[in-house]
Amino acid sequence: MSEPVWLVWAREIQAIAQTGLTYVQDPFDKERYEMLRNLAAQMMAEGSNVDVQKIENLFSQQSGYATPKLEVRVGVFDAQNRLLMVREVLDSNRWTVPGGWTDVNLTASECAAKEVWEETGYTVQITKLAMALDRARQGHMPPEPFSVTKLFFLGEITGGSPTTSIETSEVGFFAQDNIPQDISTGRITPHEITRLFAHHANPELPTDFD
Repeated sequence: MSEPVWLVWAREIQAIAQTGLTYVQDPFDKERYEMLRNLAAQMMAEGSNVDVQKIENLFSQQSGYATPKLEVRVGVFDAQNRLLMVREVLDSNRWTVPGGWTDVNLTASECAAKEVWEETGYTVQITKLAMALDRARQGHMPPEPFSVTKLFFLGEITGGSPTTSIETSEVGFFAQDNIPQDISTGRITPHEITRLFAHHANPELPTDFD
């Protein structure tokens, strides 16, 4: 685990509280789950230096059985085997591969293709699920308050042209030995980039997982 232990504990306590509040019947148990949720918020605030009220508000918006959030990323390559990357506006214009949270009523691959189109101007056909990874196990920084599963797809360009968006300030292709140094590590790690190149070079590789 690459995350601080206080975050792991706080996240798990929050998940227990959220799921408990979903199914609780007894008013006294409801009060106990709310106390657990508050405790998780205090732990996370203490460790992150974020205002506890902000975290409590974030936790109170969560309902239902607690499950990981789902994110998609896409490795798209041109004819020169260069990787398509974008500068992420929300992360000080650092570089990443296109992607984002999944949307309701769309499959994961449909969301992946949609993200590429919205962030780069290219249309793609999704060809492979390359990786299915737990974000907390991969060294992403900064940590997320909630558990996240990241799906990395490969996609082939079918049309379009490089176009920035409100989310991206630059679009470019990069060879494996020329990847930018200022990577958005909250979204992708150097190791994940290396694995995308490996899956592109050898499409028969099995999906990486965990």
